[in-house]
Amino acid sequence: MTKSEKRLPLFNRGDIGGLTYILANNIVNYIIVIATLSGVLGWPADLVYGRVIPGMSMGLLAGCLYYAYMAAKLAKKEGRTDVTALPSGISTPAMFVMLYGVIMPLHFSLKDPYLAWSAAVAACFIGGFVEFCGGFIGPWMKRNIPRAALLGTVAGIGFIWMATQGVFDLFGDPILGLPIFLVGIVGVFGGYLFPKRIPPFAVAIVGGIIYALAIGRTHVDFTGVGLFIPNPVTTIQSLINGFVVVLPYLSIIIPVNIYNFIETMDNVEGANAAGDNYSVREAQFADGISTMISAVFGGVVPNTVWLGHAGLKKTGSNIGFSWVGGILLALAGVCGLFTFFSALVPPAIAAITYLWCSIIMLSQSFRACDKKHYAGIGIAMVPPIADFLYTQVTGAVGLANIFTEKLPSGLVGYGSQVSQRLLDSGVMWNGVPAVKSGAIVIGIILGTLTVCIIDRRLDKAGITALAGAVLSWVGFIHSGGLGFYPTSPFAIGYLIMAVMCFILHAGRGKWLDTIDDYDYV
Repeated sequence: MTKSEKRLPLFNRGDIGGLTYILANNIVNYIIVIATLSGVLGWPADLVYGRVIPGMSMGLLAGCLYYAYMAAKLAKKEGRTDVTALPSGISTPAMFVMLYGVIMPLHFSLKDPYLAWSAAVAACFIGGFVEFCGGFIGPWMKRNIPRAALLGTVAGIGFIWMATQGVFDLFGDPILGLPIFLVGIVGVFGGYLFPKRIPPFAVAIVGGIIYALAIGRTHVDFTGVGLFIPNPVTTIQSLINGFVVVLPYLSIIIPVNIYNFIETMDNVEGANAAGDNYSVREAQFADGISTMISAVFGGVVPNTVWLGHAGLKKTGSNIGFSWVGGILLALAGVCGLFTFFSALVPPAIAAITYLWCSIIMLSQSFRACDKKHYAGIGIAMVPPIADFLYTQVTGAVGLANIFTEKLPSGLVGYGSQVSQRLLDSGVMWNGVPAVKSGAIVIGIILGTLTVCIIDRRLDKAGITALAGAVLSWVGFIHSGGLGFYPTSPFAIGYLIMAVMCFILHAGRGKWLDTIDDYDYV
């Protein structure tokens, strides 16, 4: 077979793990959307199950099919049969921002679920357009941002959100979780195979579901099954009406979708580091278009390339998990099967997929970068921790009916009195709301600064600091929304840092010396 004739298998055993990853994570996201819209906001079933869920599924179908096509195209171009499709699905961070930062305020101000939905689909469509536009500047960002900064932010998000959740869920039900964990890592990290080369990870997934059913941890539930065909004609008219309603929320919609295309860029960079050289621009175009398709059919949250490509590649996933996952999710959305999947798959199954993907991403971040840039990776990993802390602390304090307030600096966080009480109680809270806002961009800035300094390019470090100042002034980072913050202490801090970098750069060889062959470790 010649190079141009090589084809990826439509589905192989390695795709089982990838399929579980795609299904489990998207099912969790769907259940959150359903619980928020139906349970918290009280939206009628025909709106949630008849428009929102099928619409989201159409967007997912488009994205998953296209990423399978991209992988097949790359395999043919390079004559390889070990290419792994980019994992994709609902953007979890963007989902929470859309639900609680856009849809919930719209619902309570409009007091009309159908009008709020029309505004939500308009917001989703605008977000898809912003993601699409990211394709024009994404390649430039990839060329000019150090790999350590990009991969470091990915590793930080994966480690703090996915790895911790995975371990905690396993110990949440140790009788179920620990045996599944053992079988899974025997294959993933130990490299063992069962007879006929059956991967232990596949055994952990299939056997885990059977084991969970046998001990009564899960069950089969067909409640809510039906036929819900999305109608784009009706949705387009509602979408047009919703544009006017959603205009005041652009300061939330635009930043979160800029985050989305940066997330796609980061994760495509992770795939490139793992050996699959995908086009950042093409992936960002695909995300934007699939999000707009979702909106046209009634969806309200954006799609993105996910974390975890390196882990999927390690287990031998090709394209099967992507196209099969897209079709199953589309059918589940149209047939109302998400309650069935949620009841059948135990949390421990999702937990081991979280765990192995995040650990592979963490390992890959260091393996794919120059050793001298390890400090950049480590520093870039820290800001995503603020996102995690903020979510956990605000959720806990929210139980006491203490809600967020708008601070004079533009930050969204707790008022000074609550913040001081948290600090007095020993909670790591100082600066957390500031770093939480735009955490992934802040991680890239700090990682880039560190790499530039390691490379003895203080001039580039100064330019990076200036970029941080500009982004702070307009509210893309360290702020709860877009605006102009001329007295932002963050912008002033970045500006001072930039001036210092330029002064130090000018002093090279005059009053500022460097140590040859310096190693900071």
